[in-house]
Amino acid sequence: MTANRPVAGRRAIEVLLRTELEGAPDHRLVLVDAVWDPEEKDSEFSVAVGDGHRRVVVSDQHSPLGAADAWHRHLAGGSDRDDSVLVITGTVPPDQLGLDLRAHAVHRHPLPVDRAEIVTQLFGAADLDPRMLGEHWLLDGLLQAEPLDGWPRVGAVLTRDRAVRALIGARLGLGDPASDTLDLDADTLFTWTRTPAGPALYATLPRDERRGMEKWLARTVGPAAPTLLSLAAEGRGNDALPLGVLASAALRSPSAEAAGFALGTLFGQALSSFDTLRPFADAATGVVSRWIAQAEGSGSPSGPARSRVLAVLERADRLAADARLTDLVRGDRLLPSGYLGRLRALAACLGSRDADAPALAESALRDLGAHQLAALHGESTETARTAVRLMRWLATEPAPPTTVGQAVRDHLSSSGWADLAIGVLAQGDASRDAAVGEAYRRLIGAARERRTVSDARFADLLAAWTETACQQANGGALLIEDVLAKAAAPLAQGGGRPLVLVLDGMSADIAVRIAGELDRRAWTEIVPGPAKGGLPYRQAAVSMLPSVTRVSRASLLCGRPSEGGQGAERTGFAAFWRKRHRGAHLFHKGGYEGPPGHRLAPEVVQALASEDVVGVVVNTIDDALDDGREGTTGRWGLADIGKLPDLLNAARDYGRPVVLVSDHGHIVDRTERGHPPADVPEVRGTRWRTGQPGDGEVALAGPRVLTDGRRIVAAWRDDLRYTARQAGYHGGASLAEVTVPVVTLVPAGGAVPSGWTLLPPESTEPAWWSTALADRVPGPDADAVPETSGAPLAATARPAERSPAAVPPRTTRDPSAASGSPAVSGGSVASGEPTLGERTVRSAPYRAQRDFVRLAPTDKAVTAALDALDAAGGKLSPGAVAAAAQAATGKSQRNPARFATMLERLLNIDGYPVLQLVESGRTVQLDRALLAQQFPSPEGSA
Repeated sequence: MTANRPVAGRRAIEVLLRTELEGAPDHRLVLVDAVWDPEEKDSEFSVAVGDGHRRVVVSDQHSPLGAADAWHRHLAGGSDRDDSVLVITGTVPPDQLGLDLRAHAVHRHPLPVDRAEIVTQLFGAADLDPRMLGEHWLLDGLLQAEPLDGWPRVGAVLTRDRAVRALIGARLGLGDPASDTLDLDADTLFTWTRTPAGPALYATLPRDERRGMEKWLARTVGPAAPTLLSLAAEGRGNDALPLGVLASAALRSPSAEAAGFALGTLFGQALSSFDTLRPFADAATGVVSRWIAQAEGSGSPSGPARSRVLAVLERADRLAADARLTDLVRGDRLLPSGYLGRLRALAACLGSRDADAPALAESALRDLGAHQLAALHGESTETARTAVRLMRWLATEPAPPTTVGQAVRDHLSSSGWADLAIGVLAQGDASRDAAVGEAYRRLIGAARERRTVSDARFADLLAAWTETACQQANGGALLIEDVLAKAAAPLAQGGGRPLVLVLDGMSADIAVRIAGELDRRAWTEIVPGPAKGGLPYRQAAVSMLPSVTRVSRASLLCGRPSEGGQGAERTGFAAFWRKRHRGAHLFHKGGYEGPPGHRLAPEVVQALASEDVVGVVVNTIDDALDDGREGTTGRWGLADIGKLPDLLNAARDYGRPVVLVSDHGHIVDRTERGHPPADVPEVRGTRWRTGQPGDGEVALAGPRVLTDGRRIVAAWRDDLRYTARQAGYHGGASLAEVTVPVVTLVPAGGAVPSGWTLLPPESTEPAWWSTALADRVPGPDADAVPETSGAPLAATARPAERSPAAVPPRTTRDPSAASGSPAVSGGSVASGEPTLGERTVRSAPYRAQRDFVRLAPTDKAVTAALDALDAAGGKLSPGAVAAAAQAATGKSQRNPARFATMLERLLNIDGYPVLQLVESGRTVQLDRALLAQQFPSPEGSA
């Protein structure tokens, strides 16, 4: 009988007294048929009764004599005005209490504690969910856990779910007890286990209450809840998520049964049966996968979201090591050790000389990219991707250039990208793994050997060409002194106001990265139209010799072979533009940087707002090389070059086209520390001197050599220098030093000079950079086009694997090929069958839609754009789509984004997204299936 006696705490007594004493104000004794809660710390308190308060003393007694003695002592200890109330609880049966004691008690018998009725009152309800009547754990918990400001009022009926949610909120800190709803899922519960107080609170709850919560959470959250709560009760809540991830990895391993014993040891009593392990593991991996997605979307590569994920997964790896499960879970798609294992597998392929090594490396790279941490280890993943790109480059065998002009163009379009890859790998992997680092070192060595061969060949071409080359006989090369005339002056036609940005020391690898970072919604890259049958390509000039600032930059800014400092450059720049009836301003280092509170000097802003041509020389790169501070990541970007973003933004705001150019390139010192300079006589600079050439050097003489009697000796090998060690050097005869990148930009929608054309970003990356060797599909004339012709290899990726930045398909000598126009799309021309674009523009719905779109593009332009998108797998940049239309029609498309918007209006009948601008306007996406539905082929068409 006593075993089933209810337990009453302070809150239950308060509610009982508030009801009973209001009708019995003179009574001072209350007998309660319950046992006083031993966890209550205070047995004396006051209760609000009516308009006043009564002091209450609780005495828990277990014999009739003890109960009587407690009452007599209470009476003896009070005064005449004392109205305190004695509440006697305990295990004494009501019929054993004396009649004299009961005579003083309210109602003259022990009062029952009706948990259900009290809970109903506490929630302000009229009735209670019948399921709660027999659940003492829930009723007692609600009585004990009532918040200081009381339970929230719930209306007519207190439902069981509402009551349990309120109890969990109060007991465990999960949600707000006063809230009508409590969103509980696996994410919430696993996150709660990692809080400092949550699991500790749960462990202190009565056993029956824990079991009740466990059953309810198992039904509400899922079957993972019991195991998770058991771990929390054991004080291992912080390991719940890592254990779940480890269990998932072990269950996916080929030897899942062998992992069972170790997992059982790790989980201990928390694992009731192995049937519950799979749901728990699935829930844990689901939570971690969602956390990874949140970390990827946070935009912070080292933010708290990423740290939270890696802390869990690294702990799982440590638990695996402790349980000797590391070998079983090696290669797992979620664990950090699995990512490192896949990275090491890729590294092992890089050093192999087997014929199938490139294919194995491609496969290993796909495995690495499929790991769920690939994006969170973004720097390491991108470095690995770059290593495979370099391996592809080593696997190509382009025809060697036959002229200096072709050599520098090839360098800008291909081998300069290889230099970028070498720079990335030279920085090492973020994992700092020795095996991976050694593989990258060997790959860099192989790439440098190939670059050495290219530089040796170029040195021979340069020596022969330099003897006679001049502005009147350039041998097909763009000379640095002609850049203003051939790249800037066309932009100044018709009142154009170009900004000439000279990035001193910018080599090809830096130029291609900066151009790749430009916002294509704000800038459109343009190039001179190719010769008939040729392809558009980014311009590359040849520096003056030696490739140093004093002669090369002066020649660039004066528009003629010159030598001198800043004064000579300012004079020559103004004279060049004066001949073309334009004013000009040239700003050097320190002259364009604004005072405190200004991004740019007011004089620069004023000049940009004027009608004059403006030139700015930015020395960030050259200064960094001299000071030993080459780019910290091996990759110079827009943000790394002082004031470059501000200058570009200002140019765009004032509607100015931009010529982004250097005066010379540079090489980076990749020799071992302690490598001494060459011991040679007559040194004049870090990479040039006078005298007779030795190994790794070439003698250069002729009109383009502006110092020392027009004859010098220049180093072409990249490990040769004549002075103290720096981060990088220039002045020599290597391709990286002599090639001068020229990037020409117009603001989106700006005027394109006559004879110039758009250069889509897809046409600037070499095929080996963006497309796996196995994915290349040669076009009909692929063998006739060298890989370094200034455009990508004849190649395409399978549509399912193609990225928006992938190269256009089937590059041929046809000028329309670079943009994927109908002339080369899909093989339809050769077969005589109509292309996708042709079938679309012939359809009746399309003909009807054209009547409703004002200034719609021509059918020929639409056909070319659709065929380019179709051949590229459905995604291209707006520039590539516009270039396809321009190549097909000969009509300049000045604003690629506007052209894409016009296509949207034309093709998206009734709002169906046949064609969309996605990725913040950076990509045009075609839904081929929806296109076919909206514009069915005319009868009889294929």
